[in-house]
Amino acid sequence: MFIIFNKQKIYTYCISVIMVILLFCIAGTLTNEKETIMTSSTNEKLLPIYEVQTEENKVALTMNCAWNADDIDKILEVLEENNVKITFFMVGDWIEKYPDAVKKIYEAGHEIGTHSDTHPHVNNLSYEENVKEIENSNEKIEKITGTRTNLYRTPYGEYNQTVIKAAQDKGYYTIQWSLDTLDYTGLTGEEMWNRIKDKIASGDIILMHNGTEHTADSLDKILKNIKEKNLEVVKISDLIYKENYTIDVNGTQKSK
Repeated sequence: MFIIFNKQKIYTYCISVIMVILLFCIAGTLTNEKETIMTSSTNEKLLPIYEVQTEENKVALTMNCAWNADDIDKILEVLEENNVKITFFMVGDWIEKYPDAVKKIYEAGHEIGTHSDTHPHVNNLSYEENVKEIENSNEKIEKITGTRTNLYRTPYGEYNQTVIKAAQDKGYYTIQWSLDTLDYTGLTGEEMWNRIKDKIASGDIILMHNGTEHTADSLDKILKNIKEKNLEVVKISDLIYKENYTIDVNGTQKSK
């Protein structure tokens, strides 16, 4: 009886040990799966919006403001003559220098987005510094217009995971562009149009700048040429999706 009792005890003990080991293995596997899922989610590449997939014949025209304001009156005049509203992305320093221009743009019914506060190389900044660049410029916009923006364009078109996440966490849509007129290089209106005329399509976001040599005197031609392609020029907010969307690897925003 003594020997049988010990064998049964040993057998029961071994079974218990095996069960404990199996439970630890299962728990470890589940933990690893959870960590993998979390890592995958955390490492998901964040992208700005370069263009929008849409069936509507619309393109957005955007204008970066970072240099002077000498041509703002002319630009606004041309936009009014063509019955077009666009989006101006303004640097905080520019807003401080030209508050009257900001007010004119806003009162003319155009949309204002932030283009950072000091136009730094944002890829070199921390998360907190990126947030500060965006929010400080937005406060300057609000001080003049009484409203805040939820649109952000990074300086130099630079971005990384930290840059996009800082904007996203604060509720901003980060806007890039799909067509660049290169107006800041001194191109004429005809040269600008030749750059984009065979590429332009519904959902494109066009980049221009004020304070250049030919932007103001070329704008009328460019607007009329776009309209001749049966495309309507709109503000960013009238082109992008605000919710239920994805952004693919090419930066194309798509409705779910």
